[in-house]
Amino acid sequence: MTNTNKTFYIDTLGCAKNDYDSQVLAAELMSRGCTLSDSPESADILIVNTCGFIESAKIESIEHIFSMAAIKGETKKLVVTGCLSERYHEDLVKEIPEVDIFTGVNDYDELPELLLSAEEVMADSVKGKVGRVLPYKERVLPKNSYSGVLKIAEGCNNTCAFCAIPKIRGPYRSKKIEDVVREAEVMAEQGIKELTIIAQDTSYYGKDLYGKAMLPKLLEELCNIDGINWIRIMYVYDDGITDELIDTIAANEKICNYLDIPIQHISDNVLSRMRRNSTGDSIRDTFKKLRDNIPGVHIRTTLLVGFPGESEEDFDELVEFVKEAKIDRLGVFAFSDEEGTLSHRLDGKLQEEVKENRRNTIMELQVGISEELNRNKIGKIFEVMVDEVQSDGEYIGRTRYDAQEIDNEVTFTSKLAHMSGDIVKVKITEAYEYDLIGEEV
Repeated sequence: MTNTNKTFYIDTLGCAKNDYDSQVLAAELMSRGCTLSDSPESADILIVNTCGFIESAKIESIEHIFSMAAIKGETKKLVVTGCLSERYHEDLVKEIPEVDIFTGVNDYDELPELLLSAEEVMADSVKGKVGRVLPYKERVLPKNSYSGVLKIAEGCNNTCAFCAIPKIRGPYRSKKIEDVVREAEVMAEQGIKELTIIAQDTSYYGKDLYGKAMLPKLLEELCNIDGINWIRIMYVYDDGITDELIDTIAANEKICNYLDIPIQHISDNVLSRMRRNSTGDSIRDTFKKLRDNIPGVHIRTTLLVGFPGESEEDFDELVEFVKEAKIDRLGVFAFSDEEGTLSHRLDGKLQEEVKENRRNTIMELQVGISEELNRNKIGKIFEVMVDEVQSDGEYIGRTRYDAQEIDNEVTFTSKLAHMSGDIVKVKITEAYEYDLIGEEV
């Protein structure tokens, strides 16, 4: 094992999966004697963990790379890793010579040795290999963490026309149940009270390792861990929501009655062109089954509007669905035409103005729906996890039905002293479009 006294700084962009990868990389570097720095100016090694999913994310990543290059100077080493450098490795090597090493999402195991090697490494000499085995890894969690993500798999086997993730991160690879449980136990020992389960498709978990979907079994194992109070499931595909999964959620108090289901659309025409495994009817049936069998379940979803070939009739159907379904948490994206994806070759591309107008139409509709749903909570009592401690007995937190930094917030007052991570009972007194006001009872 290489010993060093170098300091490093990681600038992480994109989704929770990138946060997770950065935490694993930090732990590996620290195990080799490095020190994690709070600022790039004081670090010997600057690492930018990039996102390359859609155009806006790519632009943000490039901006951060140049920002770090300006800080680099003569003595620091600048490394770019993550999805952007996996996807555009050769182009980046040519265009940004200030970077010492470019690596991808499949290079994390080799990166520490490359960073700490006494030999100079050419930027264009590192290209990732997709591993089939995901061993247990240590992580460095942020200080005073009480909520954390738990990545149960890597890669994706779906072939959605708009998505480059399978090309970037490779095929689906599940972690062993015992390794996931071990990691969750360590997180609980470090003070984590809320687990957020993530993967590209959590409902697919286990099929590659065990020959069948094992998410229900995994959830039952995680529920047995002392110290974990809430378990939140993200990125569940409609076609993977089985009766067994629904029953598992309904039967275990620790599992939040909350599911993130990225449906993308409701029109069969658009879903087919997207190469999704769902249909409009299967999505409607799934929503009904969830609401019939899980008391108070809150559904979060994301929609993609302006996909090539989306007609006025397709969009009108989506608008009507949003009105009828009254989805609890809803995000909308305008289609981003990404090279290397199947949709890039489709005809029927829509103008940017049309895509943005459609996005805005649904978001404006959702504002009223969200306010209506929130107003129905007035007078009711909810468990709330404290996220921020304000002054004069005021706190900001979330219900079990809200993911951190994504969904609604609850601002409440209390005569008692609390700290972040505490779970208290709050009576809702006021409601707005995306926020609630209350007081501890």
